[in-house]
Amino acid sequence: MNFDLKKFLKEIKLNEENISMVLGALVIVVVGILIVNYFKDRKGQTLPEALSTTNQVQTQTEKTHTIVRGETLWSVAEDSYGSGYNWTDIYNANNLKSQNVEIGQVLKIPHVAAKQPTATRQSATIKAGSVNQTITGNTYTVVHGDSLWNISVRAYGDGYQWVKIAKANNLKNPGIIHAGNILTLPR
Repeated sequence: MNFDLKKFLKEIKLNEENISMVLGALVIVVVGILIVNYFKDRKGQTLPEALSTTNQVQTQTEKTHTIVRGETLWSVAEDSYGSGYNWTDIYNANNLKSQNVEIGQVLKIPHVAAKQPTATRQSATIKAGSVNQTITGNTYTVVHGDSLWNISVRAYGDGYQWVKIAKANNLKNPGIIHAGNILTLPR
């Protein structure tokens, strides 16, 4: 078989675009291999393994939460810490301008200890009066001077649980309750 150099060169000139494309792809593959080899760590991990290790370390140091429908800073704090009182830690860690959150918003969850409720002047006054008994039943009869906050403190140990009582009793105006009303206390 005879090799015709003229014919070969003529053929190369006609397919110059295809040859350029193949050589460009070859350069991209070689550069990709060099980049992956460059980023191998000392244990011989490839780039994807090294990146996943970095992500695992970041996950251990910083937790995040994506807001879904119906969530508030309080509910995110309850889920993350077991205490809604930590909502301020989440608020501050994310430099939020408002307490309102939007669906899809990603929040950083800082590593802090769970906060416990503290006594307020109002609840201290109630304890000093005749209405200091813990409520253990599933219903409660309102007495003069009661509020949903005070009832929820006595029933649940947490004044912010008044919302549960208001919802369970379909109260249109939770700020107004009357002595003698019988409230259902969801447990």
